[in-house]
Amino acid sequence: MNRHRTTSALVLSGLLAFSSAWAADAPAKKAGGDIAEACAQDVKNLCPDVKPGDGRIAACFKENRRKLSTGCKDAIKEQRGNKKAGEK
Repeated sequence: MNRHRTTSALVLSGLLAFSSAWAADAPAKKAGGDIAEACAQDVKNLCPDVKPGDGRIAACFKENRRKLSTGCKDAIKEQRGNKKAGEK
């Protein structure tokens, strides 16, 4: 059970780091919430050995952008749109 919690925490922290690459000025909860939820399975499937932090998850997603799930792609696009519109 502890391993599952550790893995979940690492996935979430990686997604939060990933989302900050798309929306550095948005509040952490809003910036990471939708993306973390929408992309959790993509991280597990496409980036299982990637250590979160320093943009590594974002880089993995960029390398695998064609393999990302529709929900994850949509969440990323929405976050980018919010950033461009100046929403916080």
